[in-house]
Amino acid sequence: MIRRRLVSRPVSLRARLGVAVVGLALVSAACGGGSSSDGGDTPAGGSGGLKGKTINFVGYGNDNPWGAYFNGVFTKKLEAEGAKVVDLTTMDPGTAVQNVNQAISNKPDLIVTALLDTSSMVVPIKKAKQAGVPVLVFDGRPDPQVDDDVMQVISDNEAVGKAAADNLIEGLKAQGKESAKIIAITGTKSSLVTQDRLKAFDQQMATAPQYEVIETQDGNWDPTLSGKIATQLFAKYGCDGIQGAYGMADYQALPIIASAKQAGCEVAGDTGLVVTSSNCFKAGIEAIQAGDLYGTATEDPGTIANQTADYVIRYFDGAKPPKKEVVKEERVTAANVAEFAAQCSNA
Repeated sequence: MIRRRLVSRPVSLRARLGVAVVGLALVSAACGGGSSSDGGDTPAGGSGGLKGKTINFVGYGNDNPWGAYFNGVFTKKLEAEGAKVVDLTTMDPGTAVQNVNQAISNKPDLIVTALLDTSSMVVPIKKAKQAGVPVLVFDGRPDPQVDDDVMQVISDNEAVGKAAADNLIEGLKAQGKESAKIIAITGTKSSLVTQDRLKAFDQQMATAPQYEVIETQDGNWDPTLSGKIATQLFAKYGCDGIQGAYGMADYQALPIIASAKQAGCEVAGDTGLVVTSSNCFKAGIEAIQAGDLYGTATEDPGTIANQTADYVIRYFDGAKPPKKEVVKEERVTAANVAEFAAQCSNA
């Protein structure tokens, strides 16, 4: 009997230790202690909220109108929750890569980034994953190589591009034009934001082959550069050589209109230049109401900034939001401008 008691006691101790280890593992899992994804789910961000967390923010620079408004809304909302937001914003693709690398070395709780040059961000995103630093991409989708390595709040950029083509086709048909030459001044071409919009735009324009896109140039989301390019194109083709124009953001389309008028070209009306855009702003809404701009699309900075900030809040509250959220976008013309005026007039 003594011998049996001596044997059974260590066995019982091992069993109790095993139960304790399992229990600790379950507690750790319940608290969201891991950073790996499971079956494509969002990695656990914790359940204690944003207070005391550090976000390294590699967004668009404040010298860009869209970026400036997004940054203000996004940063204010997260700081109100107690987060520290480190500003690493820029409009230079090379600097953005450097800033993401800097953010990784900072070891923040989260990196939130836009992708000015989609392909050049592949290596930094892989580095972040290896370092165990979660990354949230907003606005444009990442390179397919790292699609599973990041969380995403992205615009429906294909819908935005299609809307621009629909606006031009509708506007030119309303003027009774049986043929037309069109120019397009885009955002930064190295970004999938621009590429996705342009792909959808070209596909939709192909349904109306009587309307030909004769020039597509990279305006780098820059109003001044967009106006300069437009001035050069009107000088090259003349007013009779351009009947339609797509500026990829309102603040790119309005310089096209100004350049056309400066060149002595008629804008809008029954026979004038038909201009469309995206990324709606107050000035764009006013231009639609005034009759100069045929149409735009939403993708306003306030809406996506709020949704991106809400995503971050949910992530750190332990809500495990879906790994990818797509912001719904809408086409805007004079027919429905009143419906979107408030949403689009914050910036």
